[in-house]
Amino acid sequence: MKRSLFLAAFVWLVGFLLAVKLIHKNDEIPIIKANSEMVDIRDGSVFKKAYWHISPNLSPDRYITSSKNATVTFITDIDSISFRVKPKEKYQFVILLNNKEKALTEIVYIPSYRETLQKAVMYDPNDNRPVPKFIYQSADNPNLQSLRKHFKLDSIAGNGNEFSKVVNLLHWLHNLVPHDGNHNNPDIRNAESMISICTKENRGLNCRGLAITLNECYLSMGFKSRYVTCLPKDSLKIDNDCHVINSVFLNSLNKWVWIDPSFNVFILNENGDPLSIEEVRQRIISNVPLTISPGANWNNKNPVMKEDYLYNYMAKNLYILECAVASEFDAETPSDLKTSGNGSELQYIKLLPLDYFSQKPDKTGNCFNTNNSNEFWAKP
Repeated sequence: MKRSLFLAAFVWLVGFLLAVKLIHKNDEIPIIKANSEMVDIRDGSVFKKAYWHISPNLSPDRYITSSKNATVTFITDIDSISFRVKPKEKYQFVILLNNKEKALTEIVYIPSYRETLQKAVMYDPNDNRPVPKFIYQSADNPNLQSLRKHFKLDSIAGNGNEFSKVVNLLHWLHNLVPHDGNHNNPDIRNAESMISICTKENRGLNCRGLAITLNECYLSMGFKSRYVTCLPKDSLKIDNDCHVINSVFLNSLNKWVWIDPSFNVFILNENGDPLSIEEVRQRIISNVPLTISPGANWNNKNPVMKEDYLYNYMAKNLYILECAVASEFDAETPSDLKTSGNGSELQYIKLLPLDYFSQKPDKTGNCFNTNNSNEFWAKP
């Protein structure tokens, strides 16, 4: 009896150890070899030549695909590995470079920006949370009159229709002040001061500075205008990038229009009519044709490509929209530096889609939250 028990225990122990060894073996991270630092990637049907740079210092170095349930293949100069990538899974492997350095690499699926935006299509026109009404400073304001006269904005705008004046002012600022996203804007943030500093110091402004500057120019010419902060969903709080553009109301068309001074861009429909931020967002979601304006570019150096600008960059940043309640001169200059005499706290309104994971509180600091797109885009 004892011998039988001993034998049974021995058999069980051997089986257990073999099972542990098998589990450990299956859990081992696969290794591929490379002699070149550059790797080709086939992501579904898309082949990316020399797309990936092996980085042993990153652990893991993460490749993100938006191709759902697609096969992703890493192809080194001497080896390759493939995974069929599914949502909510991650796939790790090691690239052994020159038989010395190990680069832990990870493939994960994240929905495309358009897919994320499509889930954010719904607002609530019945959201009755109290938010202030947007106000627009009159062109009679002395600071705006000074701005208009100092830069001869009437001459720059020309004698055409409303939209041609808006576009001429867009082109003028785009060519006058370069976009510089790597530096902060000057402390005094009104159009006259910022343009003067940029000219004197041969520097540029980031997208917010450019949009604030152009906004004040539009206000000085009698246009109702806002600068609009376009924000990503960013549920992980790791995407600090956003973009700021302008929205200008045209009485002749009875609508808002999209204006982007950083890239010299306005957006048109299939008939050549200018579109609003709201219309562009909806068309990206619904995959309806869009056209970007001719001559769209970055600092008159690199042309702006529609696919990248609209369906990647702006699709990411059109998830949440935010505007200052008061569109006025010197709005974002710190109170102790204001020369305009306006020392009141600036308030903002943030338009959240119903899909957003954090709807509360109704007011955070000086920012009101709403799901009511009709109120957010109310005509002035």
